[in-house]
Amino acid sequence: MTATDELLANNQAYAASFDRGDLPLPPARKVAVVACMDARLHVYGALGLQEGDAHVIRNAGGRATDDAIRSLVISTKLLGTREWFVIHHTNCGMETFTDQVMGDLLAKSLDTAQLGEAGWRDVGKGPGSIDGKFIKWHTISDLAGSVVEDVVRIRNHPLVPKNTPIYGYIYDVKNGRLVEVNEATKAGQAAA
Repeated sequence: MTATDELLANNQAYAASFDRGDLPLPPARKVAVVACMDARLHVYGALGLQEGDAHVIRNAGGRATDDAIRSLVISTKLLGTREWFVIHHTNCGMETFTDQVMGDLLAKSLDTAQLGEAGWRDVGKGPGSIDGKFIKWHTISDLAGSVVEDVVRIRNHPLVPKNTPIYGYIYDVKNGRLVEVNEATKAGQAAA
């Protein structure tokens, strides 16, 4: 059985007892979360959320990219969210490379690279593409600093309401706890 077969079978079982078809479009808790796509971070479980409670926007690193901000603006303007959270996490893959490293790896091949003691190395046969050198990958060199940076970027965006509080956290993948990044939360305070 392939992963696709297994996932589709899982969906059949899920749909057989599905009873949440009447949930309203706006999230019940009026909350939006920007978080990393890392499979170890179960946002709903970590925050005690259920389907229909919150908008969860995920990308590599949980970064405040243009698309994440676009989703936040839609979340508040059209669907009424009133509080936002930025959640990065420990042991993030985005800390293991730079834009330069990613560009160089992609220039050699598009196959999956390997991470070793000396860092990332390409093991593919090629061809690659230089297009990776022209993308901003939003890597992380300072975990707490990246949370602050993202909260500040969101807070200062001209389409973000000043009365929306934005909180910054780091999720610890070893113990499941959220640790507030005080400087981020302070920067994300709502205007009085």
